[in-house]
Amino acid sequence: MSEHWAVITDEAPTLKTLHEYALRFCVEELFLNSKSGAFELEDSRIRNPKSLERLYLIAALALLYSTTQGMAVQIAGLRSIVDPHWNRGLSYLKIGLRWLRGVINKGRILLAPIPLLSQDPKSCFASNKARQDYDRRICFSRIYSFKCWV
Repeated sequence: MSEHWAVITDEAPTLKTLHEYALRFCVEELFLNSKSGAFELEDSRIRNPKSLERLYLIAALALLYSTTQGMAVQIAGLRSIVDPHWNRGLSYLKIGLRWLRGVINKGRILLAPIPLLSQDPKSCFASNKARQDYDRRICFSRIYSFKCWV
C-alpha cells in the first residue's frame, strides 16, 4: 500500500530527515497507551492545569514502572503467562500491566524492577500482518522539495 506524506520541516529534505520522521511514528504506541490504551487519561475530565499536571506525573511514573515490570517478566522467561502470542505480541507496558494485575488478583510475585533496556532484544508483533508491515518498512521513492520564503 502506498502512502503519501507531506513533511513540513526546517531541516534539509534528505532521506535522513525523512527517516527521522518515520522513526517518530514508532513511538505512537506509547502515546496511545498513555492516552487511551492503558490509562484512559482523556476520560478523567480534569481541566485544572495543576491537577492535570499531577495526573500526568502519576501516569508517567506508572507507565515507567509497568514497562520495567514487563521487561523483567520478559527477561525472567515468564512472558507467555500474560502474553498469549507465540512470540512477544504485546508492548512491555501491556505485559507489565497484565503481570501487575496478576500480582493483585492471582498472588503472583512482584518482580524487581530493572533498568530500561537500551536495546529491545526482540521486536514486538501482535500478528503476522504487523510483522509483514514492519518488514516492508517505509521506503521513499521520490522526494519533492518546496521552499517557502517568509
